[in-house]
Amino acid sequence: MERSVLRSKASLFLFAFTAAVAFVLVNVVDPYSGATASPYFYAAGDRFGGESVQTVDVAGSFEHVVVRDGYTVIEKPKPVAPSVSTAAGSGSLSGWAPPAVAPDPGSAQAYAFGAVVSRGWGTTEFDCLVSLWSKESGWRVNAYNASSGAYGIPQALPGSKMATAGADWETSAATQIEWGLGYVSGRYGTPCGAWAHSQDAGWY
Repeated sequence: MERSVLRSKASLFLFAFTAAVAFVLVNVVDPYSGATASPYFYAAGDRFGGESVQTVDVAGSFEHVVVRDGYTVIEKPKPVAPSVSTAAGSGSLSGWAPPAVAPDPGSAQAYAFGAVVSRGWGTTEFDCLVSLWSKESGWRVNAYNASSGAYGIPQALPGSKMATAGADWETSAATQIEWGLGYVSGRYGTPCGAWAHSQDAGWY
């Protein structure tokens, strides 16, 4: 009886030892052989692919899709220097300057007196005109207000308006005066009307 028990224990020990050795040998020869039956097994290199969309199967009855975000590169536009119209109508605020002429206020006023009289206005209107344009430009043909762009004896804004009276509007006192008297007549009726508005508002 004791021999039978000893034989059974020996057989059981031998079986257990043999099974353990076989298990170790299988894992040494093929380490993935026992894992392929698992639903979570991934062979090396298969888990992360190079595609833009990945599908990951998980336990259960649903599927989760992971999508990689894309991006667009937009080049910032380069700033463009603005072009500003001026009183002289040259198109660029920094590219225009009053012409190099020698103003002659006395000759300009003499011409203006004749122009005022020819319109039927008296000496009182001429006196108002002298006061008005003395304040605006000092009767200088090339008077230029850099902040507003106003130009000439009547301080036309923009100065290029005076081109309707003559192509020489930048340098001719007569052309500027003719345009200025037309402006005064059309807007205020008389030089004294323009002068009164200038005194009240600071401009005409």
